[in-house]
Amino acid sequence: MEEVNFGKKHSRLVALKKDRQLLAIRGVTGSPLATTLCCEAARQALTDSELLLNVEDADVQVFKLPEHADATHCKAMLRALPDVRFAGSVLVEPHTGDPILYTENLFLKFIDPLTSVQCLKILDALNLEIKQQVPYAKNAFFVHHRDCRGTHVCSLSRQLLERDDVEYCHPEMLRQGQRRAIHHNQWHLKKTIVSYQFEIDASANVEAAHALVQGEGVVIAIIDDAFDIDHPEFAGPTKIIGAQNFDRRNAARGPRPKNALERHGTAAAGVACANGDAGACGVAPRASLMPLKLTKPLGARAEADAFYWAAEQGADIISCSWGPLEGHWADPTDPRHTQVFPLAASTRLAIEYAATKGRSGKGCVIFFGAGNGNESLDNDGYSSHPMVIAVGACNDQSRRSAYSDYGKALWCCFPSGDQQHPDPKYKPATSIPQTRGIRTTDLSGKFADAAHPAFIESFSGTSSACPGAAGVAALILSANPALDRESVRRILAECCDKIGHADDGPLGQYDQDGHSHYYGHGRLNALRAVQIAIKRRQEQVG
Repeated sequence: MEEVNFGKKHSRLVALKKDRQLLAIRGVTGSPLATTLCCEAARQALTDSELLLNVEDADVQVFKLPEHADATHCKAMLRALPDVRFAGSVLVEPHTGDPILYTENLFLKFIDPLTSVQCLKILDALNLEIKQQVPYAKNAFFVHHRDCRGTHVCSLSRQLLERDDVEYCHPEMLRQGQRRAIHHNQWHLKKTIVSYQFEIDASANVEAAHALVQGEGVVIAIIDDAFDIDHPEFAGPTKIIGAQNFDRRNAARGPRPKNALERHGTAAAGVACANGDAGACGVAPRASLMPLKLTKPLGARAEADAFYWAAEQGADIISCSWGPLEGHWADPTDPRHTQVFPLAASTRLAIEYAATKGRSGKGCVIFFGAGNGNESLDNDGYSSHPMVIAVGACNDQSRRSAYSDYGKALWCCFPSGDQQHPDPKYKPATSIPQTRGIRTTDLSGKFADAAHPAFIESFSGTSSACPGAAGVAALILSANPALDRESVRRILAECCDKIGHADDGPLGQYDQDGHSHYYGHGRLNALRAVQIAIKRRQEQVG
């Protein structure tokens, strides 16, 4: 059993165990691992094995060996290959079996009173090589000890954390993430007749808000898998700002997708700020888009770099429709429902930098999708961070979507699709189908789906709700750019409609502060949010 502590401050001890049926392979820098594993010796070692995880940018792959395999022999065969740097067992979460990779880098932050010269002297004395001095926290580095390999990096981090001059220290741990999605009718924007049959009145009242503002002058950064920035709905001289690709190997491609599987970011961006010229309108159609491509596993240092980049390049809002692996929304026995997922210290500090230093000190407004596991988001270090706005999903019946995560950290909800409710006692108010998704942008050009070129009707989950809420924040800042992050957060709470149903039970009820575990402060009402922002501006002038 290996133990990792993420720091003295926000301390969280995570116990991990080795799974000897899982095999991690790391290639030598500059030698593509995929090519190496095509040789005859590698094929023999990995016969009947299943590829579980491929971190292309780091030349790491994880395989599940068949039960009959001799793991020791397989490792020995792979280690003999000249382009294999490491082949060994994989650490997993004890309760869920989810694999956790670790690089041989450590995130290390010294206490603030030390000078930079003192930090460098200590690193030199400890034989730690600097891989990156991070710009979003004082006295913080990613470092490497050339004699430390495998799980020894965990014991080294524990030793360093015992020092009085060290505040945070942990290995760069990579975990599988999950996009917050479940699978001409833009019912989430206005009261409308959909499919020429049903009248839906469960929107965030966005169309009415557009009569006042449409997101002019606001930049929405979306961190996601890829973006079709050539899509007609993202056209215009100031539409795309500060685009960046944080995948080292494919950086030259920019944020564009490299295959048809990378379509999640395009859909999320469309919900937030599609122009509305060709087939789908975003909540803030005149806002600019900062597309930040990030496909690395959770916890990678590039994750923190993306938040820092957004803040430094002028983002007003940051939207993230991703997070830890979740339990199945309809299976109450899934062990992932109770899995606690702590934030890497590097990511925590970068989020806090963006939230406090962004927008010239007014702070970037940061959104995360609450999650789609029908579980408590309070266990999720990303969406429950106090400087993050966690967004849940509600359906076309003005009720919580069956999969949407809940808890005390939930701030608000925004319309999205739904799944059939797992509770047989759940009775929808009408016969309108409960699986209606959101119309938004999809891949165009060479990756377009022949059935739905450039647009999709079924985007769903809190993946869709999150950029929708980010779009409402863009309308607020367009109406009143002087507002700081906390003021926007309060307006988002104040503007909400108190939706719900008598069958929701205690978690659906609103407390004396107007908060519900199922709905946060309720469903966002964009028109009311803009009206409040305008009133605040008039009060400031007066």
